[in-house]
Amino acid sequence: MGKQKGFFDEDYRLSELEKHGDPLLKLNELIPWERFRPLLKKMFHKQPKSPGGRPPYDYVMMFKILILQRLYNLSDSQMQFQIMDRLSFMRFLGLNLNDRVPDEKTIWHFREVLTKSGKMEILFEEFRTFLLDKGVIAESGTIVDASFVEAPKQRNTKEENKDIKGGSTPKDWSDNKLRQKDVDARWTTKSGVKHYGYKNHIKVDKKSKLVHRYAVTPASTHDSQVLEELLTASDAHHELYADSAYSGAPIKTILQENNIRNRIHEKGYRGSPLTEKQKERNKWKSKIRARIEHVFGCIVNSFQGNFIRTIGIARAETVIGITNLSYNMVRYTQLCRT
Repeated sequence: MGKQKGFFDEDYRLSELEKHGDPLLKLNELIPWERFRPLLKKMFHKQPKSPGGRPPYDYVMMFKILILQRLYNLSDSQMQFQIMDRLSFMRFLGLNLNDRVPDEKTIWHFREVLTKSGKMEILFEEFRTFLLDKGVIAESGTIVDASFVEAPKQRNTKEENKDIKGGSTPKDWSDNKLRQKDVDARWTTKSGVKHYGYKNHIKVDKKSKLVHRYAVTPASTHDSQVLEELLTASDAHHELYADSAYSGAPIKTILQENNIRNRIHEKGYRGSPLTEKQKERNKWKSKIRARIEHVFGCIVNSFQGNFIRTIGIARAETVIGITNLSYNMVRYTQLCRT
């Protein structure tokens, strides 16, 4: 009788995970992780302080940790624990049971260096280039929209809020207090619901539902103010869909100047309601525009990406950028199965 495999037998448990469908396996196989290494090396490479210093963790592995964090909505401390606890995470990161695991401070520091480098968008663009090379982005039209990303609420006095809205820092705030205060997030109200934090503005490919471009702003920024930032030369001669928040003469002019076919929802006004023809046009536009709601639905329901734990717009740009990149990676693996 052969030796029975024990509960803690690593190989046995990993093979069992495969049988039950480990989603991280496909992510590991299909995403070109090494493509990010040269970019990460430029951002993070430093000369060692002394010959006896401990070598840094692998840059690609640390980058994959940030992706895992967004996929599973984990804090830095939770991430450290889950790497030690879950074999699927260890395999995804290329770690064995006896390998060192980055602690929460190391994870925080890696993300902080990425934030200070201001290069998150370059990593996003690198993967978008890969998607274009693979031909999964059709470039046959796009959809734009924005979604709120809530931030930890601040407890400030009326005077402090007045200073912040005016673009200045309250004089009596110490450096330590300032580090704990978000002076970039803003309040806004939509459909009677108050929101505090930021907005994730995205432009998606209407066919593949992959994110083309994104921008991060305070929550109070109107959706239409960011449209021009999302446009590129590749949008010329293609359709652009959006809800009526993007309607109006200024946006119409921008689209005309960029040779973009306007498929934005038409809006009725007091004394000038929509005609039946306009309502019909809006109806068929809605069928296509709804695809961007699938994107936000995945980000919110699967990643809990409608909330961030960070302070300040620079860190928000990093985390939201990682969220959009993580979505594109997951979406790409789905498209590879179809």
